[in-house]
Parts: sequence; C-alpha cells; structure tokens
Amino acid sequence: MKQITKYFLQGLIVILPTTATVYLLYFLFVKIDSLFNFQIPGIGFIITIAIIIATGVVASNFLTRRAISFMDEVFGKLPLVKIIYHAIKDLVEAFVGDKKKFNRPVLIKVSKESNIELFGFITEDDLSYFGELEKVAVYIPQSYNFAGNLFVVPKENIKVLDAGAKEVMTFIVSGGLSK
Repeated sequence: MKQITKYFLQGLIVILPTTATVYLLYFLFVKIDSLFNFQIPGIGFIITIAIIIATGVVASNFLTRRAISFMDEVFGKLPLVKIIYHAIKDLVEAFVGDKKKFNRPVLIKVSKESNIELFGFITEDDLSYFGELEKVAVYIPQSYNFAGNLFVVPKENIKVLDAGAKEVMTFIVSGGLSK
C-alpha cells in the first residue's frame, strides 16, 4: 500500500502542473476564440497576438507616439478612469516596459530586534514628497498569489542582493521552491 501511495503522489506531481497548464492555455484559447466567433480553433488567439504585435509596431512610430500621448492625457483627466488606466499601465510597465521597476532585488530586515528578513524589490528611492528622507519603498510580492505589499523601510534595513530580478521573483512567487 505504501508503494501505491508513493506512485500516486509521484503521478500527481507530474499530472497536476501539466494538466493545469494545458487547461489554462485551452481556456485562454477558447475565451479569445469565442470573442471572434471563428470556426477554426486557435485563429482568434493568433489574430489577438497579431493585433498586439501590430499595435506595438504602430506605437513605436514617431507619429503615433503623439496620439498615444494624447490618449494618456485624455484618460488621465477622466475621474475613476484615470485611476484604473494608470494603475494597469504602471503595472504592465513595471514588468515589461522600459521603466521596469522590479529590477533591484533586496532583503529587508523586519526589525532591529529580529533576524527575520523579507525578499523584495526597491521601487522608489526618493520618498521626500511624503516627508520620508531616509526611507525607500520596497515591494514584497506574495508567494502563489498575484498580490503583494508595499513597505516603507529605513535604508539601513536594506541589503541589496547580488542576484537577478527574474530569479528572485521566481523564488518569491514559488514560495522558495524554485531556484
């Protein structure tokens, strides 16, 4: 019975991540295809990817940058819309834009009395507009979650890591299981 249980658990380790990944990809394909109502599976997904790439090409053009800047201004003036638009835009740019924010991994000491430290990323060095001259903003992602917390930490509690941001983020999000 112990051997059967061992084989069962090993099977779960292989099947669950594979099945979940395939299902999520399938779900994404089906959802996008249902938006376009095409009969050929996957064509809606391909068209969506093509539209995103074409938008990126057009957005890189000197002439269209002004239109995008105008759109930013319009969305920036509309109540409620500006909060949603800028929050999503800042989040996307933090991961994939030119202004990547999660590129300085650090360890923060929770308190002087404790040896507990947290992995995070410095997102802002200058907090003078809040009256905090000797502190920095550190984002602490949560494991197995798409959330996190922003801490304002004294600079002396920060230890800059000699590690890649991608590796640190993977380590944090996996709960310390991935290296």
